[in-house]
Amino acid sequence: MQFRTRAIHIGNEKCPETGAIVRPIHMASTFVQPGAGDWGEFDYSRSGNPTRKSLETTLASLEGGCGALCFASGMAATHGVVAMLRSGDHIVASSDIYGGTYRLLHKITDRAGIGVTLVDTTNPNHLEAAMTESTKLVWIESPGNPRMTLTDIAACAEIAHRHGALLGVDSTFATPVLTRPLELGADIVMHSATKYLGGHSDLMGGALVVREPSLYDELYFVQNATGAIMGPMEAFLCSRGLKTLELRVREQSRSAQQIAERLDFRVQVERVLYPGLPDHPGHEIALRQMQGGFGAMLSFELRGGFKAAKRFVESTQLFQLAVSLGAVESLIEQPASMSHASYDAVDRAMHGISDGMIRLSVGLEAVEDLQADLQQAFEKL
Repeated sequence: MQFRTRAIHIGNEKCPETGAIVRPIHMASTFVQPGAGDWGEFDYSRSGNPTRKSLETTLASLEGGCGALCFASGMAATHGVVAMLRSGDHIVASSDIYGGTYRLLHKITDRAGIGVTLVDTTNPNHLEAAMTESTKLVWIESPGNPRMTLTDIAACAEIAHRHGALLGVDSTFATPVLTRPLELGADIVMHSATKYLGGHSDLMGGALVVREPSLYDELYFVQNATGAIMGPMEAFLCSRGLKTLELRVREQSRSAQQIAERLDFRVQVERVLYPGLPDHPGHEIALRQMQGGFGAMLSFELRGGFKAAKRFVESTQLFQLAVSLGAVESLIEQPASMSHASYDAVDRAMHGISDGMIRLSVGLEAVEDLQADLQQAFEKL
């Protein structure tokens, strides 16, 4: 079956008891067992829930994995991966990563004696140079947040595996519609389900999909032991969102391409960061790695710096000023003061996050209306 057919049908079979075309939401916290010490498929909702299982089945199919685990948030999912490591282990991560991941790695993970090195993974040689005997995990984003860098997932997988490390990919921006990291050699793919998978700004969630059953078992143990599971209502909403995922992402990507091309000609704009532009440094990787579009996220830098960017993001009307991304509504934010404010000024500069950078999440509004909204914001500079 094709992607959109699997998104609708796999894991969403009709209710066997009633024939309902939409499976019920199982709000139960516990389940009656056949006998003492005789366990049924479900016993306690932290360990497993029928509604969550339906979503996990769908996600595993869409990503081509052996199994999936759904968490309370994207950060809970990422933390689940890090929680497999031990004191003395080492992580190499992309320098272009979500601010919450940066905070986790530098403010929480270090307390457990786990070392972290950030590198520009767009150059595989930098990743190779950062690997040590203690490196157990390579963590990348492609496209990266917020600079939209492209990392060669297959090349990173080869380096990580040669050094005995796992490769985890935060593929929130790409979604399985455009990129499926497990098919390129990654061991783990992570999604903030809050974003495109849900797609309607009404749920919090995260997901891990893995290639190998032994890794799935290890991550399941961590999830069950720590308890950061996705609730049944959120799982239901996310399953519903997946049914339109491909249609949404492809349409949003088309609009983002048009917006990026027009921004590229504006004198007020220093540069546009979008993988679909031929002059983007990662364009060739995107052509190989992203199928049928370049995503609906883009960033651009204003020439006026911090104050100009702040004025601009506060002037749009359809692009609403908010963190998060990936929903039907278009959003706008200033990374330096919002999503990446956990970086200090030195780190932001070192990792290429300028004060004048603006990040757009392009929604499903008519692209002509979005272009007009940006035009009126430029006129207020």
